[in-house]
Amino acid sequence: MKITVTQMPDDPVEFEIEWGRLESHVKRNQSDFVLLPEMPFYDWFCAGPKFVQETWSEAVHDHSDWLGRLTELGASVVLASRPVERGGRRVNEGFVWKRKAGAKGVHLKNYLPNEPGYYEARWYQRGGKPFTPFEVSGWKAGFMICSDLWSMPNARSYGKRGVELIVAPRCTGLNIDKWLSGGKAAAVVAGAYCASSNRLGKHGAATFGGKGWVVGPDAEVLALTSGGRPFVTVEIDRTRADAAKSTYPRDALKPD
Repeated sequence: MKITVTQMPDDPVEFEIEWGRLESHVKRNQSDFVLLPEMPFYDWFCAGPKFVQETWSEAVHDHSDWLGRLTELGASVVLASRPVERGGRRVNEGFVWKRKAGAKGVHLKNYLPNEPGYYEARWYQRGGKPFTPFEVSGWKAGFMICSDLWSMPNARSYGKRGVELIVAPRCTGLNIDKWLSGGKAAAVVAGAYCASSNRLGKHGAATFGGKGWVVGPDAEVLALTSGGRPFVTVEIDRTRADAAKSTYPRDALKPD
């Protein structure tokens, strides 16, 4: 299976330009899965410390509108997250979009920062639900949205339940080594691939570092975006993840 990871601009005008380039890349490389950053279809409203209903509503609306454009990419599956309201609560929902079935929410972000540039806890609520695997195109996958990635017990649980691919849409700063280390650790603990896409640019107090990646089950970096390569596609093999689960250190992680 071929998966494409990205680094997409925060600025809406620049995003639209890069969208056309991403479309060309995906079609040229015949990608099966495309992973976009965290809440990619609106500028980073969580940079502001005060919740504004009008801004939230616009972000929800724009994400809904953009779902209708995902067919433009030509991929069978697109993964990202979006601001939505569920049961009267504002949440950040990881979704899987399929060409025929449309978008389906499969995960709610649970670990929310509350600091300059990243006041997410003031804009929406924690998911509060278990991290649950989902099936997509024959793969067993699991979301870990941005700061969810540091919850290693959930990465371990994903691995125990047979997850072969962890998807981690992000909106993170310039310390790329820190976040890539988290992706590597999650991949090793789960015995799975870890794919992540990030924003690029600056919004208020937040500066985004880009660098999408695909990491193998033993922490090998298979793909890494850059300024010259904002989209990278790599082929991954689910049998490698399945086999990794019976090797060290996974076989040393005894049941709780």
